[in-house]
Amino acid sequence: MAPVIRKHLTEKKDRSGYLDGQVLVAMPTMEDDRFARTVIYVCAHSSEGAMGIVVNKPAPHISFPDLLVQLDVITEGEEIRLPDGAEAIQVLRGGPVESGRGFVLHSADFMIEDSTLPIDDGICLTATLDILKAIARGDGPQSAILALGYAGWAPGQLETEIQANGWLNVPADRSLVFDGEPDSKYERALAKIGIDLGKLSTEAGHS
Repeated sequence: MAPVIRKHLTEKKDRSGYLDGQVLVAMPTMEDDRFARTVIYVCAHSSEGAMGIVVNKPAPHISFPDLLVQLDVITEGEEIRLPDGAEAIQVLRGGPVESGRGFVLHSADFMIEDSTLPIDDGICLTATLDILKAIARGDGPQSAILALGYAGWAPGQLETEIQANGWLNVPADRSLVFDGEPDSKYERALAKIGIDLGKLSTEAGHS
């Protein structure tokens, strides 16, 4: 299990004031190229920091079946026998931290004890090979995306960036996380709070 997930599975804390289960949308003025026009699903947020998964940036030149072969979950040639839906799972660039590790955001109909982090609104995070093996067998969650890496913030860093007008926070929904149209997620996330990208003011944040 990834240490970042183990930490938040065992941590007991008051959730008020935190952004778990919400979406961060980068302001057009975002100066960090790694996060320009990103939509990030916040998996964990506390006084000790935050972590989230970028859900609108496909990983280039790699498919989910290819990744299963690379990770020895299946052998080469078995891709043709994958269950319906497995080939459609998106592989995304989840963020710059631990970009060689896979993190699966998925629906709550699949759970691995002591490995799955329930987040909010029927969405969970699992970062073990067991979920990939389950998907390859046809026993996995109904909805899933695989992200390579994650975005992380030190204590107080995310709050400072929001106050500095770096991010908008938006209510999440399953389509923003799981659907197969990543190119439109940025505009759709802004539209959820009534913002037209062409008219967006950079003078005020949203919380």
